[in-house]
Amino acid sequence: QVQVVESGGGLVQPGGSLRLSCTASGVIFSINAMYWYRQASGKQRDLVAQITMGGGTNYADSVKGRFTISRDNAKNTVYLQMNSLKPEDTAVYYCKVQSRRDYWGQGTQVTVSS
Repeated sequence: QVQVVESGGGLVQPGGSLRLSCTASGVIFSINAMYWYRQASGKQRDLVAQITMGGGTNYADSVKGRFTISRDNAKNTVYLQMNSLKPEDTAVYYCKVQSRRDYWGQGTQVTVSS
């Protein structure tokens, strides 16, 4: 059984920073890529960033230059460093692990507000 657990969310003021973490545990075969998505209230879930196990990255235009995705392959962990946060970054952030199938975490709330 595979578990995907996110952590690091919280309340931060505009312009602040947060670092999210996501770890996959259990019996999991080779991971192809890991992703961060976000879903604001009443909106669809959108891709924020992705990273392959080879290190290739891709970002949504709205976060380029502010967010950085990285990973620790040995720990099956992916991180999302979020800087210069804006109120529009407020959402539940979800991690997805792509292996033989996709595994999702339960999400972590990020609220950007003064």
